[in-house]
Amino acid sequence: MWPRESRSYRLTKVKICGLSTKEAVKTAVSAGADYIGFVFAPSKRQVTLEQAAELAKLIPVNVKKVGVFVSPSRAQLLKAIDKVGLDLIQVHGQVADDLFEDLPCASIQAVQVDRNGHVPNSQADYLLFDAPVAGSGQIFDWGQLDTTGLAQPFFIAGGLNEDNVVKAIQHFTPYAVDVSSGVETDGQKDHEKIRRFIERVKHGISRTK
Repeated sequence: MWPRESRSYRLTKVKICGLSTKEAVKTAVSAGADYIGFVFAPSKRQVTLEQAAELAKLIPVNVKKVGVFVSPSRAQLLKAIDKVGLDLIQVHGQVADDLFEDLPCASIQAVQVDRNGHVPNSQADYLLFDAPVAGSGQIFDWGQLDTTGLAQPFFIAGGLNEDNVVKAIQHFTPYAVDVSSGVETDGQKDHEKIRRFIERVKHGISRTK
């Protein structure tokens, strides 16, 4: 078991979500983030398309830009993809069956994990499993979610931080982990926490034997 976990662990990607300042974007990129998330839905972390387009200029092509939306229209998605140069869109809330069809970029459907642990039949390229209240810093009951047999690669979110992310990766062996509030102090992105979180994901397995 250990070699498989170790290999999957090293390959786990990191998404730092809810960035809104140039300093935080630069920190996440330099620390090794694979995905940078911009929140366009109403939230304390919300940014405008114009702000995101400026921040996107700081992100190299090998780091993917993700736009986060709640129940968007297709027109809203296409406008944001075009203006910001998004590589992926992440959608929470109600999703029309055809929303993900023929988009010019990849898609992530967010799933709030409840007591049923229901996994939807989604047309999205990726799934993201989150706590019942996204962005709350709360974890969901990992035992409620069965990811065996999933067609899509998936992200794990919901209350992750530098102290529990290793356990989350060992439990789920996900494609990627996603953090927002777990790298904040007093509601603001904490650059040291961003660095430590990414370090733990990329290199932490050797310290947890």
